[in-house]
Amino acid sequence: MAKDTNLSYEQARTALEEIVTQLESGNLALEETLKLWEKGEQLALICQNILDSAQERLEALTEDEEEED
Repeated sequence: MAKDTNLSYEQARTALEEIVTQLESGNLALEETLKLWEKGEQLALICQNILDSAQERLEALTEDEEEED
């Protein structure tokens, strides 16, 4: 999964959406379902980390603007 840490938010979200679609189909063997679930968890974490970072950047920019006023 190390290579996935270089994904953009959009790439990770798209991959996660594809996994959800596969899981919702219900046509997978148990082992494949578990593997996809684990990958989905990792992708969700990547997305959350990117969103958290973006929020921190926005908050820092907002603070800088308030200090300038």
